Amino acid sequence: MPKREDYISWDEYFMGIAMLSSYRSKDPNTRVGACIVNKNNRIMSMGYNGFPMGCSDDEFPWEREGNDYDTKYPYVCHAELNAILNARGANLENCRIYVALFPCNECAKAIIQCGISEVVYLSDKYNGTPGNLASKRMFDASGVKYTQLKIDRENIVIDFSVENI
Repeated sequence: MPKREDYISWDEYFMGIAMLSSYRSKDPNTRVGACIVNKNNRIMSMGYNGFPMGCSDDEFPWEREGNDYDTKYPYVCHAELNAILNARGANLENCRIYVALFPCNECAKAIIQCGISEVVYLSDKYNGTPGNLASKRMFDASGVKYTQLKIDRENIVIDFSVENI
């Protein structure tokens, strides 16, 4: 019997894990997940956007507009930074990070500092904004490769029914 031909690629697998991780986010507007992978295709860490440990999802604001103090922006930890911090000091040198949304300039700094060498992303919806341009400038200067992932399939369905195992 020949092997299956419809299996997913490594890129689809790791981006799928990043997307699945995003479903842990409580953010009502933006869900982003990240997955860090080493050169041997081993997952080093994962993360999603949310508040730091000890900061209740019910007590901190999820608002996008208004006084900065009363919005989510000063409090939310982005998926990329969460994944880096969740690695708990593991060596991330020459790893790839898969992330749904192109990294902001703050996450770009953390990606560069921990030695990640490639960013694979799906969306670049903030392309051309000052923060986006700063990220690309820093990535270019530090030699971090960034690639927008083009996937032929629109979705991957996860079926939890035991009959399909």
